[in-house]
Amino acid sequence: MKSGFVAILGRPNVGKSTLLNAILNKRISIVTDKSQTTRNNILGIYHSENSQIIFTDTPGIHKPKQKLGEEMNAMAYSAAKDVDAAILVVDASLPFGDGDQFIIDHLDIHNVPLIIIFNKIDKAFLPKVLKLKEIYKEKFPNAILLDTVAQEGFNVDTLIKQLEDLLPEGPAYYPDDVVTDKDEVFLIKEIIREKALKILKDEVPHSIAIYVNNIEWEDNPMHIHATIIVEKEGQKGIVIGANGQRIKLIGEKARKDIERLLKKHVFLELFVKVEKDWRNEEGLLKTYGYKTEKK
Repeated sequence: MKSGFVAILGRPNVGKSTLLNAILNKRISIVTDKSQTTRNNILGIYHSENSQIIFTDTPGIHKPKQKLGEEMNAMAYSAAKDVDAAILVVDASLPFGDGDQFIIDHLDIHNVPLIIIFNKIDKAFLPKVLKLKEIYKEKFPNAILLDTVAQEGFNVDTLIKQLEDLLPEGPAYYPDDVVTDKDEVFLIKEIIREKALKILKDEVPHSIAIYVNNIEWEDNPMHIHATIIVEKEGQKGIVIGANGQRIKLIGEKARKDIERLLKKHVFLELFVKVEKDWRNEEGLLKTYGYKTEKK
């Protein structure tokens, strides 16, 4: 059996989480059109007769403006260490820019088997893609280049075959029924955050965190108390909306997905709390699950 660990890396909003979900044919990572949607390293375990591949979906690497951004970058950098292979996801519809060079300068992936995924190839102009590929060929001459449309699962089978060729013989690290390392509380928080990101205005999403206050696991319906954290009083009003309609909509959409996840009826109660500048407070970053472990 082929087995090993593979980091999925790249800039924000290039399709890393969409790619992982397509590989697993299951929603493990939340997906929105907002950049920096993924804030944690998330394991997704692919099982087949021939292989077990442990993927790590990582936050988009960017030039950070707050401590939260620094922590997110640190998670991605840590995921790139001690892997059997790496996947660098590139948005094929965009030209090579400073953000791409920033990743190349900061990621240590030159001495590991590397597959460069040119995602969103369906939205790209061919001559520009060829130019983009030439740049990456020059910077990573030994890399395998592969086109994908992750949203449609295009070329995912080819990616798996390429990885099986690259990975060593090894054991199964996880049981066949395990597809992620994240527990139900983490997944509940991510579902709520996904719905908030999709519903709220552009100035609010990056300021949001989700904190689960309490879960009454044995209740029927199961009672979940959770808090949407924002940084400013004005953002609190935006989250709540006129007559509470916006937070009600977030709750309704989140509840449906949580019920699908848990396969039981749920009563979801949402609150909103202001924590000024929480993205720069190390204690709050730890509380909300965004603090990397120092080794």
